[in-house]
Amino acid sequence: MIHQPTIDDPESRRPTSVEVDVGQLRRNWEAVKAFVAPARAMLIVKANAYGHGLFEVARHLGPRADAIGVAVLEEGVLLRRLGITATILVTGGIWTDQIPEYIRHDLTMTASSVGRLQQIAQAAAALGKAAKVHLKIDTGMERVGVHYYSAEALLEAALRCGPNVQVEGIYSHFANADAEDLSHARLQLERFLEVLRFYERRSLPTPLRHIANSAAVLRLPESRLDMVRPGILAYGVYPAAHIPRSLEVRPALTWKSRVVYFKVVRAGDPVGYGSTWRSDRPVRIVTVPVGYGDGYFRSMSNRARVLIRGRSYPQVGAVCMDQIMVAIGDDSAFNGDPVVLIGEDGGNRITVEDLAGWAGTIPYEILTAINTRVPRIYRNA
Repeated sequence: MIHQPTIDDPESRRPTSVEVDVGQLRRNWEAVKAFVAPARAMLIVKANAYGHGLFEVARHLGPRADAIGVAVLEEGVLLRRLGITATILVTGGIWTDQIPEYIRHDLTMTASSVGRLQQIAQAAAALGKAAKVHLKIDTGMERVGVHYYSAEALLEAALRCGPNVQVEGIYSHFANADAEDLSHARLQLERFLEVLRFYERRSLPTPLRHIANSAAVLRLPESRLDMVRPGILAYGVYPAAHIPRSLEVRPALTWKSRVVYFKVVRAGDPVGYGSTWRSDRPVRIVTVPVGYGDGYFRSMSNRARVLIRGRSYPQVGAVCMDQIMVAIGDDSAFNGDPVVLIGEDGGNRITVEDLAGWAGTIPYEILTAINTRVPRIYRNA
């Protein structure tokens, strides 16, 4: 697991960098918490905090969150080694040999089967410690979790697993909360609530209940239950274009680079690998040091646009691993001129959603694909 360093000296970092507005992240998170209250809120920082930087986001927002969520063991271990003491739930599946590491680092595990629960209990007993667990119910995602129609055996086993296992929560995950048709999401919620009646029928206290992701936070208030797990929403990006903007959040991430080369290309001369673009007249081309090795997708070739001096220009030719070319027509640009890949300049704006459209993907992938070799710079911390 790579720890993304903070680089504040502009003379020592590469021209391509991501700037994260920590103040905006805080405002987003406080807005989310107020919106879902009295439900608690888990801060999701998986995949390098959606490209914003795992440690810095956890450091600045973790104390304001009721818990932190990650996807894999290594993310949780790294946060512990960096001094993060908050409750950390690892939502991904567990490999048996990893169980002792979860316990040693006080990480909360996801238990999705009776067998896995028994393995957790055995490992905790061997270490003389208590393991913290959330039970995972599959209500229609078909990923990790015991099927809702088979869940009772897991819940029964959780009652018998002894003092070495603390079942703190129970949860599920929506497959279609961001779809225009919410019928499947509502069906999943019904299934989850039916599973939870296990505790009511036995007059037992119910563990902490959570199912709502970013889209459900906005569209299914009845799904907020005891806690919510907003991901992309906390970073100021909405899960889908059709979802109402009922909560005011703004993007906290800007992606920038600089012009490093300028040339005039003759009419008819092809540009880039595969010679996929050429102009029918002489054109000024600038080179920018960013490419698919940084997470600027090759599928955006000849489709993307960037901002230079407040004006929008097309990216031309195939996106290279480390560089792109931009056609600026008859305009002027000089080495060192800022280039905005995501963000605003001169009244123009390029969004994460724009890049997703050009790449034929979703905003989640754009953010999480920005490579760790791109320095992160934190503002307003």
